Amino acid sequence: MYNVRKVTEDLYWVGANDHRLALFENIHPIPRGVSYNAYVLLDEKTALFDTVDWSACRMFLENVEHVLAGRTLDYLVIHHMEPDHGASIQEILMRYPAVKLVSSAKAFEMMKQFGFSLDGHECVVVKEGSVLSFGKHEVSFIGAPMVHWPEVLVSFESTDGVLFSADAFGTFGALDGALFADEVNFDRDWIDDARRYFTNIVGKYGPQVQALLKKAAGILDKIRYICPLHGPVWRENLGYFIEKHDLWSRYEPEQRGVLIVYASMYGNTEEAMQALAGRLYERGVRNVTVHDVSNTHVSTLVADTFRLSHLVLGSVTYNLGIYPVMHNFLSDLKALNVQNRTVALVENGTWAIKSGELMQKELEGMKNMTILPEKLTIRSALDAGRAAELDAFADQIAASVNG
Repeated sequence: MYNVRKVTEDLYWVGANDHRLALFENIHPIPRGVSYNAYVLLDEKTALFDTVDWSACRMFLENVEHVLAGRTLDYLVIHHMEPDHGASIQEILMRYPAVKLVSSAKAFEMMKQFGFSLDGHECVVVKEGSVLSFGKHEVSFIGAPMVHWPEVLVSFESTDGVLFSADAFGTFGALDGALFADEVNFDRDWIDDARRYFTNIVGKYGPQVQALLKKAAGILDKIRYICPLHGPVWRENLGYFIEKHDLWSRYEPEQRGVLIVYASMYGNTEEAMQALAGRLYERGVRNVTVHDVSNTHVSTLVADTFRLSHLVLGSVTYNLGIYPVMHNFLSDLKALNVQNRTVALVENGTWAIKSGELMQKELEGMKNMTILPEKLTIRSALDAGRAAELDAFADQIAASVNG
């Protein structure tokens, strides 16, 4: 049974939802599933914007066939070649042999790399500034390299003000009947998944996202819809979501607050971190989030790091180094270009305590990371006789957050 939604008078969502996939990109948990968005435009000429992952191909094909209602498909526009959007290209080419394929030169190279046969199909290479008319609807293309693949284009349909944004403005989560962000409680149910999606999938490429936002600034007053390849379509309060992406891509925190991430083998470091969290609240700090690095997925840790202004890292020393899971977290932060955060360090060990010094070295290899001067060293367990040290450590953090 087909499942389509109307976006505008002539534009239809023909994508699909996936609740079977457990790990996006085989790494990030998606307990709420994910949507693969594709769109059909009905004009003098018909156009399909992007395809879906192979796992959702059958539903997608039924949707396309239903919306076309016997018409031929004239154009297939591919903004992004990642397989969760490009895997069904060959199926469209087989079913609509006269379709013209529209994409960037780099995307056509990737199609060949993925083994697609383009023989017999007209391939229209577009780039920034290219314009394609389907009748009363005209689409202009904008280059968006490394948001988050090198071949990416976005496009703007000027009649209805639709921005086809590729992976920009996307989010984890299946739509499950909803289509528009204003049909759901986005701030309650979706923003965490949107943040986790951006920070882990696109987060490394903040400068490239900033470049795209600057290009879009010239048409910002004309954009009435944002149609991403994952998650809800935006038609109201666009500025709210654009502002979030501006903050995330500049690596600026959304909130002043503290993320405490600890690595604890036998509970002693955990106990100290819980005591620290309480003292921060007593000192007027709000937005304190505490995670055990060993049982919290790194995509959540990364997202909360982007959200909050301050970070406390507490790690035992392990084989004279940083606890491996904490080390992995730090490596991910560095790989994702995280910057502009204030960090306090807690180290523990029964002998040869090295984790604080080594974590500091990792942080010094990142951009604009301020490390607070006073480090807390636990030495196996923190007993009540050292409460004053913990208080002083909490004072230092609270002064920085509240200052």
